[in-house]
Amino acid sequence: MLEWLRLVYAGGTIGGTHSAKPARAAAALDRVDRSDPVVACAIGDVDGVSGAVAADPGWVHRPGGPLALPPLVAVTHSSLVRLPDFARGLRECARVLLEAGADPDQTVASPDGHPLSALYGAAGLTHDAPMTALLIDADANLDDHESLYHSLGDLGCVRLLLAAGATVTGTNAMYAVADHDDADVLRLLLEHGGDPNEPSPTWGSPLLFALRRRCSTAFVRLLLDAGADPDAVGPDGIGTHRVALRFGLPEVAALLPATESGDDPRERLIAACTSGDGATARRLLADNPGVVASLDAGQRRLLPDLAAAGAVAAVRLMVEAGWPVDTLGGDWHATALNHAVFRGDAGLTRFLLEHGADPAVRHGFGDTVVGTLSWASQHNEERGIAADWPGCARALLDHGVVLPEDYEFSEDVSALR
Repeated sequence: MLEWLRLVYAGGTIGGTHSAKPARAAAALDRVDRSDPVVACAIGDVDGVSGAVAADPGWVHRPGGPLALPPLVAVTHSSLVRLPDFARGLRECARVLLEAGADPDQTVASPDGHPLSALYGAAGLTHDAPMTALLIDADANLDDHESLYHSLGDLGCVRLLLAAGATVTGTNAMYAVADHDDADVLRLLLEHGGDPNEPSPTWGSPLLFALRRRCSTAFVRLLLDAGADPDAVGPDGIGTHRVALRFGLPEVAALLPATESGDDPRERLIAACTSGDGATARRLLADNPGVVASLDAGQRRLLPDLAAAGAVAAVRLMVEAGWPVDTLGGDWHATALNHAVFRGDAGLTRFLLEHGADPAVRHGFGDTVVGTLSWASQHNEERGIAADWPGCARALLDHGVVLPEDYEFSEDVSALR
């Protein structure tokens, strides 16, 4: 049963970094005992859950099964709610459990001991608005430090949480919303008390973070209109105007005060590369021999940072200009090659390998690009990425990289070994 449950529940609930696989779980349902209350919670079997309650009213309060999940958590964290055949039953099971006295704030401990609530499962993991509304109506704690932050990819759940009084300040939501570049969600956060200048020792301000995430002009305008400080400076001493240019946002930079000198050839080269102006970049290289060799650490790491952001044209120009191709950066301290593979960008993967990227360089999680391909091909569900992991695998194989048998990959990648 444990293997099947790992398809139903993501690593965020039960430990690990894997994503849930509801379609595979549904296809494998005949391999588990549907009469088991653990399975009944996972699949939304209303009769099974009601029967368990009738047989033992105290059952609703006790963790159970191989994952030691309390029943309400087992229901609200089930990824099967994403499938129409299971959604209604799971919502009804949650109602049955709440009416039987289940604590709407039931939690399960994460691997690091942090409590993960039933509401976090509905709003933050499965993004199921009806389940979220049911828990809110049952007076679930809105400020559990997880639900709002993880709901930001779903406008409906965000709206429900904020309308019910969820606190924005202190949740990091004003930063995390930039990962989604969703102006509608940002507007809701601001309308419900979000601070456009909420400080961060790592990123400086929400505006600076939004620029590093290459958010849209509309997103940045919304922050500025709400009072975000255009003169904010990050911990690295770089102001908003220069950050915008470094991340290929010239239209956004025009909205911000240019407080730094524009004479630095390194910054002019960066701006040319990140805006896709190859002709200017080549002219600057010709006029300033050795300019790339003089880049500081922050300027060098823009290559992996931009690869992580999917700025393919900028990465290509920077590599052609001579940026050190194996520089580490991005959120998980990895090379541009690793970030390209993580996003499933086969064309950029091949380009980087052809320009000398070393597939053996280890990233911040201690593995190489093989591990990146293994995880991403199975679990990366990020929206808007290329997601061509077989193409990435072909590029790696063509450059002598071996895909070891002791690594797991998606089926289409494994077929290439």
